Amino acid sequence: MNFNNSNGFLSNIPSVTKNILIINVLVWLACYLFGDIVSYYLALHGVDNRRFLIGDELGFYPYQLITFMFTHQSLSHLFFNMFAVFMFGSTLENYWGSKRYIIYYMLTGVGSGLIQLLVCALQGAPSLTIGASGAVFGLLLAFGMTFPNTPLFLMFIPIPIKAKYMVIGYGVLEFFAGVANRSGDNVAHFAHLGGMLFGILLILYWRNEYKTQRWLKKITAAWKQPKTRDTYNRRETDYDYNARKVADNQAIDRILEKIKKSGYNSLSDEEKKKLFDAKRY
Repeated sequence: MNFNNSNGFLSNIPSVTKNILIINVLVWLACYLFGDIVSYYLALHGVDNRRFLIGDELGFYPYQLITFMFTHQSLSHLFFNMFAVFMFGSTLENYWGSKRYIIYYMLTGVGSGLIQLLVCALQGAPSLTIGASGAVFGLLLAFGMTFPNTPLFLMFIPIPIKAKYMVIGYGVLEFFAGVANRSGDNVAHFAHLGGMLFGILLILYWRNEYKTQRWLKKITAAWKQPKTRDTYNRRETDYDYNARKVADNQAIDRILEKIKKSGYNSLSDEEKKKLFDAKRY
């Protein structure tokens, strides 16, 4: 098979999805050729996790939130994750565009790692996490929300299931599996849920982006606006209006009387302004 010409297999895959597949395969080959030492340094370590490798201590480092999602040890783990990236990621990248798609993929992957760290810290358990499954579950969530009625088939079950129901089912299963925390279960269930959680938050933000930005602008404007006394905003009653007009008329009468006795030039600047304002009305 020719992968380089325009009719090749890879040429039909959107650019970001294709690069994600290539990077994951290359990292897997590095792990296969050079042993567990590669996956160990690329894996996501728990915040309080401390282990020793060749005399060096390794724990959590921020870069691991990126590298862990491109790292796989077993070929089956790599295959199923990359098959899901190919199936769901290609469709979403063609629908969203490459820029929005890569933002979504990376944020759901990082988000899954953050949730995994938080849960393990709360449980007080050491953790070592690798794999793109968190981002994959984010893609599944996005596909279910974007194409909810698209029929999907589970392996070995020849019955079509609408995407929205499959997403709900996977989410429920992952939640109960994570809560059960059975011994011997080395699947990062809460990382899967973290990918779905960050996915739904990001999609809801995008769907309401204009409303959200307008709401934030209103809050910012209200915060920056100088505070005034409530009396300035209160509507003037008829009694207040009449009282104010009487006082103004009395002031004008005094100014006119002063002009009669001493002339216009005897007026102060304030009195001249008051007289000018009264003429405008």
